[in-house]
Amino acid sequence: MSITITSTTIDISPAIRERIESRFAKLSRRQVDLITPQVIINKEGLKHQVEATVGVRHDTLFAKAEDDNLYAAIKDLGQKLERQLNRYADKPVAKRAQAGQPIGPSDVDDSHLDAEIDDEEASTL
Repeated sequence: MSITITSTTIDISPAIRERIESRFAKLSRRQVDLITPQVIINKEGLKHQVEATVGVRHDTLFAKAEDDNLYAAIKDLGQKLERQLNRYADKPVAKRAQAGQPIGPSDVDDSHLDAEIDDEEASTL
């Protein structure tokens, strides 16, 4: 997987590149294809700001993290992306995804209707 890492304020060292690639390797274990991941690193004052945009099938994930320590910001960014990816991957099996499904005749519980009919028949006798 090819990750585009850019920064206008700091030099991207091999250690920073390795840390980002290891975080994205954890994301790729989820069996979801990551399309054109891009990471932007900025430094404003004492804070390091890390942003990532990752394309997935039919959607785009975006996360932003800020911390005094660059490696901590990368860790937070990875955790945010991991939560979004978990939500994306589990969406088809979520209960809310099944809420819009049409109800078939076998899915309807009409046992209470039979009890009401029996009560009406008994009262007319």
